[in-house]
Amino acid sequence: MELPVGVAENRTAIRRAMLAWFRRNARDLPWRQTRDPYRVWLSEIMLQQTRVDTVIAYYQRFLRAFPTVNALASARLDRVLKLWEGLGYYSRARHLHAAARLIVHHHEGRLPATAEAWARLPGIGRYTASAIASIAFGERVAVLDGNVKRVLARLFRIRRCIDDGATVELLWAMAESLVPPRAPGDFNQAMMELGATVCTPKRPRCQVCPVRAHCEARIAGDQETLPVRRKRRPIPHIVIVAGAVCRDGKYLMGKRPVESMLGGLWEFPGGKVEPGETHEAAVAREMKEETGLGVRVGRRLASVNHVYSHFSVTLHLYACRAVRGRPRAIYHSELRWMGPAQFRRYAFPAATLKLLACLPG
Repeated sequence: MELPVGVAENRTAIRRAMLAWFRRNARDLPWRQTRDPYRVWLSEIMLQQTRVDTVIAYYQRFLRAFPTVNALASARLDRVLKLWEGLGYYSRARHLHAAARLIVHHHEGRLPATAEAWARLPGIGRYTASAIASIAFGERVAVLDGNVKRVLARLFRIRRCIDDGATVELLWAMAESLVPPRAPGDFNQAMMELGATVCTPKRPRCQVCPVRAHCEARIAGDQETLPVRRKRRPIPHIVIVAGAVCRDGKYLMGKRPVESMLGGLWEFPGGKVEPGETHEAAVAREMKEETGLGVRVGRRLASVNHVYSHFSVTLHLYACRAVRGRPRAIYHSELRWMGPAQFRRYAFPAATLKLLACLPG
């Protein structure tokens, strides 16, 4: 693949400038105080789709509970998910747990040392595998996340859409060409750090950029218009209803199937309102379909809004009284009666947490 001329011409200068800048300006983050591959792995998983300032407290709390891969592998998934609660993208936690068990039970607790080996574990793609291997083991492999894509697109004035597959492969090749033989982990972190703190999506701080002399977008004056991205489609909105069946101060809760979205988390049984269906009819139907219970639907207890990555929801919770049948886990992997004391032990989706906060008493 033919690379832009500037990659080869300025490679050495870019490497030196980036490494010097990173050593002076790198943020003091807890996962940068170690090369322990378990901690590097955990930080990279938590940082996916999540802001650094949000991750810090979760990272520290998670390590107190599970300081080693063996401790994580021996933990119950419920406890892992509870410590992840509020961080979102829960498949990350399930894959992290599953990978820890694979490492302990099939690899004698030894964490992989190469990007190729990391990529064979659940939940670890090309970027994450390369980040761990370069930072923890010094393997000369490149990383390409959203920050690095933006830096490269501006640095070499890439005017193609960076969401297209062919452009992504070009950016990978450029990133691989730039990684130095020494300190590849520091260089990769420098590229990510530059995108996060200087070469930001809006109003890049070109005046303090260590590679501004080589930045073709800055020289051409179009750093504000690059990179080129696909237009985002409006996200759909879904109306969901749920039923709160109460018995002796406890509510009937269901555990979502592990393979589903938000798998392993607990919720009030419920689902989407079908076209032309009233909320009350939808609650009765969903309760029957998911738990086998015939219910009489009462007043609305709460309504909350929540935005996920690809859609938004309005969730309405209705008081229900069971009038027929016994609860059975038809959709959920498990049903359980829970009161406030149990709520503190189990993990719930963010929207459900908002509903729990609205319950009486």
